[in-house]
Formats: sequence, C-alpha cells, structure tokens
Amino acid sequence: MNTVDEAAPAALGELALQTLAMPRDTNANGDIFGGWLVSQMDLAAGIASRKVAGGRAATVAIQNITFLKPVSVGSTVSCYTVIVKTGRTSMHIGVEVWTSSWDTGQIPNKVAEGLFVFVAIDDEGNPRPLSK
Repeated sequence: MNTVDEAAPAALGELALQTLAMPRDTNANGDIFGGWLVSQMDLAAGIASRKVAGGRAATVAIQNITFLKPVSVGSTVSCYTVIVKTGRTSMHIGVEVWTSSWDTGQIPNKVAEGLFVFVAIDDEGNPRPLSK
C-alpha cells in the first residue's frame, strides 16, 4: 500500500471515490448514517474490482468493517482502495475512508476501514476467471 496524496497524508491505496456528506444521509444523532458510509465503500471497491476483473464483478462478502469516528454533514468523504489479494475469480479489496472539510480547516481523519470481496462475473452472472 502506498501513500497517495496531500489531502489524506496517511491514506493507503488509490483514491477511488470522493463525495460530500449531505444532511439527508444523517441518523437520529445528526451524524452520517453508517449504512450510507458502507454503500460508499462498496461503490469504491466496485470501481477497483472492475479494473482488476476487466469487466463485471459482484460483491460477495463484506468483512471487518470498523467505524473509527463519526462523519459530519458537509465533510468531504474520500474512499481509498487497495487490492489485498486475488484468486482465480475473486478479489479482496481493502477500503479506507477519510474525511476532511476545506471550509472548517478540518484535517483529514480516517473514519472507517473494511475488506470487500468481489467475484468477476460473466453476462449470466456466473463466476469467471479474472482477466490477465
């Protein structure tokens, strides 16, 4: 895993997805709902999986998601991915989520991490070997 940019000095992997946390995504406490954050992580891992698979891939498991800090409305949410392991048809993709806010000067914070397992699939949804 490599350090990727100045915005998240300790983030590992490649920036795969960046979005803004909006008020509609909050839970009863006013923080961003964990399910929304997991969906962003899955999207980021899906982007990384398509590159490795050379086409379609599907999420088959989500392992070890850890929420480290709450996410505030207005934060920039950045998902970084790294390919941890590949098999004949599968990929294990590590995802780190970092937040920052340019308007408040908030320094980047790692807020979540997890491991996503994808399988390359054909047009019928059956597993297929990864592209070389």
